[in-house]
Amino acid sequence: MGLDVRLPIGAMFAVIGALLAVFGVVTSGDEQVYLRSLSVNINLWWGVAMLIFGLVMLMLGWRGATEGDEQGVHPAEQSPEGRATEAREHRLGLERER
Repeated sequence: MGLDVRLPIGAMFAVIGALLAVFGVVTSGDEQVYLRSLSVNINLWWGVAMLIFGLVMLMLGWRGATEGDEQGVHPAEQSPEGRATEAREHRLGLERER
């Protein structure tokens, strides 16, 4: 499976964060909206925070996709432990046909 969960989660947070930040900018002059939050434009600040989090997740997901060959799953024959396991399974007749 090649889907990295960071990509859709990052996209979702980035889109919702951008929408919330834009809403915060558009409603920044309306004091009635922000009375309950002690006149803090909470939509703007949480929108920016969500946008940054989403962009970081997207960056990590894209970086992980490009470095997958170096850090990903390797065949068992490429490590000493894998070679020992393969030899033991062959010796005991436990290997599966591919």
